[in-house]
Amino acid sequence: GSAVRLPPVMLAFTTTIGLVASGCSAGTPSPTATTNGAQTRAETMIAGELATAIGLAQMGADVVVNGRDSAAVDEAAAKVRHASPSAKVHAAVFDLGDAAGCSALVAQFPDVDILVNNLGIYEPKGFFDIEDADWTKMFEVNVMSGVRLTRHYLKRMLDDKDWGRVVFVSSESGVYIPKEMVHYGFSKSAQLVIARGAAETTKGTNVTVNSVMPGPTWVEMAPVRLAARAEAA
Repeated sequence: GSAVRLPPVMLAFTTTIGLVASGCSAGTPSPTATTNGAQTRAETMIAGELATAIGLAQMGADVVVNGRDSAAVDEAAAKVRHASPSAKVHAAVFDLGDAAGCSALVAQFPDVDILVNNLGIYEPKGFFDIEDADWTKMFEVNVMSGVRLTRHYLKRMLDDKDWGRVVFVSSESGVYIPKEMVHYGFSKSAQLVIARGAAETTKGTNVTVNSVMPGPTWVEMAPVRLAARAEAA
């Protein structure tokens, strides 16, 4: 079949290592925003998985790569450009695990058409060993990053755009809570609740809010993660 293309006015933002697909330069409105129409320049913000940014770039989105480490961001941006040479790729080095980082990001990239909330941390630790600070950090990074960005970008989608997408990357751990990571499971359950509630604000529009719930995925850090979970269990 034919290649999938993003609809014309689309700015997508994803959070994880921080990949953002965006059709505008920092602080500058894109003359060709894409999302669902004719002139298609998708503006996508991704703070999250590299594959997400690459996929969106290949479908026509401009990409802003966000992360805490400038070297990692540069490497990710280079990989996106390699996979999609015609894509516009911008770097945004911010820590989205606190309010200041989220505010700085939205100040530089005020509008997106797609927001992918994929930022997350995890920590194998027995329930009785999880301290207050651990719960607070898990909540701030995994939950409040998505709350802050969705509050900003979803409102603009509903007020100013004819089309928009917000995706929370939750986890099957939000339903089947791992006993060695209860605080992580709690944060993933919270994402499901927030997405469901936010979706209620979109009735009668072409803007949607959804969650996805992936299970264990083999990545570079998988051996280390599995060993840590086995020890905590």
